[in-house]
Amino acid sequence: MPREHQRDQQRQHYQERPSRLAGAVVWTLDVPSGPPGPARSVLPDGCMDLIWSAGRLVVAGPDTHAFRVDPRDRASCAAIRFPPGTAPVLLGVPADELRDHRVELADLWPRAAVSGLVDRIDRAADPAAALEDYALGLAAETGPPDPLTAAVADRLRRGGSVAATAAEVGLGARQLHRRSLAAFGYGPKTLARILRLQRALSLVRAGLPYAEAAPAAGCVDQAHLSREMRALAGTTLGAYFSAGDAEANSDTPQPSGSRTTA
Repeated sequence: MPREHQRDQQRQHYQERPSRLAGAVVWTLDVPSGPPGPARSVLPDGCMDLIWSAGRLVVAGPDTHAFRVDPRDRASCAAIRFPPGTAPVLLGVPADELRDHRVELADLWPRAAVSGLVDRIDRAADPAAALEDYALGLAAETGPPDPLTAAVADRLRRGGSVAATAAEVGLGARQLHRRSLAAFGYGPKTLARILRLQRALSLVRAGLPYAEAAPAAGCVDQAHLSREMRALAGTTLGAYFSAGDAEANSDTPQPSGSRTTA
């Protein structure tokens, strides 16, 4: 890991844990005062986050490309990352309306209600736990995500093709695309590409060479993986991993919305 990246990591402390909400992850980022570190790009992962920072609640919508964040925007925060298809049900907003955006929750919900929620989390001894408790209560009221779209996300996550997935869930191509826009923020082909890239990156982290990780993740070959990395992440495989592969949100400023940064 480059020394510059090590120093950046030392200035920030990231932690995450599985949430009690199925499939979700609770994460926190502590950013001490001082000069900002290098800029980071948040890679798309199909997820949406609800992020708290003192006095604010921000929704990070699903990304279709790397989201570049100004290092001056970094701030300590607590958040819950929802798996594909979950946040739109909880928030009552179609995912495609938030695609590639970071939006104040107060712009989506009544401001008085959001103000009360922010105040409650601000005063909590453990803001991350308070945010998680709220999400659990919200899930109890709204119910689980659509089982059909949950099945789509699961099949695509495991490497199923879009055609096979559509057949398995009993939807035509147009119906699947429409349902996917509302649940994931984009069509099933885009979600499949994003999840495939994340599979490949995970395999490389586990020690597989690029040439082996590419077909194992579902790419034709290493060249295909390289093109997808440039298109979705805005960088090369070599540059991404030589920068230290900032796992999870360890370098992710508020607001983020991804498990991986570059």
